[in-house]
Amino acid sequence: MPESESGDLGATAVTRVAEALRAEILSGVLGAGTPLREEATAARFGASRHTVRAAFQRLAADRLAVAEPYRGVRVARFGRDEAVALQQYRAALECEAVRITAERYGGAWPAEVLAPARAALAELERLARSGDEADPEAWLEAERRHAELHRALVGASGSARIVEAHAALGEELLLFLLHVRPHYPLGELAREHRELLDDVQSRGPDAMREHLEHSTALLLGDLADRE
Repeated sequence: MPESESGDLGATAVTRVAEALRAEILSGVLGAGTPLREEATAARFGASRHTVRAAFQRLAADRLAVAEPYRGVRVARFGRDEAVALQQYRAALECEAVRITAERYGGAWPAEVLAPARAALAELERLARSGDEADPEAWLEAERRHAELHRALVGASGSARIVEAHAALGEELLLFLLHVRPHYPLGELAREHRELLDDVQSRGPDAMREHLEHSTALLLGDLADRE
């Protein structure tokens, strides 16, 4: 029997289904373009179709899924246009955040300003040393630390509006990172971001722009190879 949808129980059921599917999408278990079927998902989780529909809506709101008329709901995929648009938006936010921070602190940012980004980098480096390169869970954790590092660099600007806009990219950014995963051994991901923390201080927004353009080029090259 599907679980109750009344009150808090219904909200809990939606969260349970949405979070389980979110984890499968971000770990790559559910690949890009995979159909998400209401009936099958309801049976799998012992939930009502109303609960599943609400869970799908949450995934779509976070740009992890796409609802198409007459075609249902599918896991979102990154084509060329989507990848370029996301990275352009990131660049607008992240490069401006770095510009503001550099304008305030010059070429040597205070330790307390860099501390959150350095903490995320330390976790990236720990994961790189762990030798769990083939473990999807280790990769997802690395991608979360990667995203956390970029959020920390944005947060260093102290611009509440830029921080808010960047935070809204959270899940979509993780999905983008999933698609560039094949090009990044964990050690390389950590090395690039160690260099980035130095480069944004010495070269400002140009360093961030080049960093983002590099990951965009990797994904676009991969898409071209598939075509």
